[in-house]
Amino acid sequence: NLKLARVGMNMAEATIASWHKQPGESFKSGDVLYEIETDKVTQEVTAPADGKLLEILVPAGEIAAVGAAVCSVETAP
Repeated sequence: NLKLARVGMNMAEATIASWHKQPGESFKSGDVLYEIETDKVTQEVTAPADGKLLEILVPAGEIAAVGAAVCSVETAP
């Protein structure tokens, strides 16, 4: 599972603004998976490795806490 990373020093949670990939889609390292919004910034979150998105756990418009799983992925070996 990919977890919501802290992008600001005081960030405790963020809203998932949009998903750029859908379940079943493959991605490469560096591809944008989703965007988050905080009260200060909107930021794209990129894939740490090649893989495939299996399931979205936090849909667009929902709030996730830092460290919470936002999606389930399968990474290439």
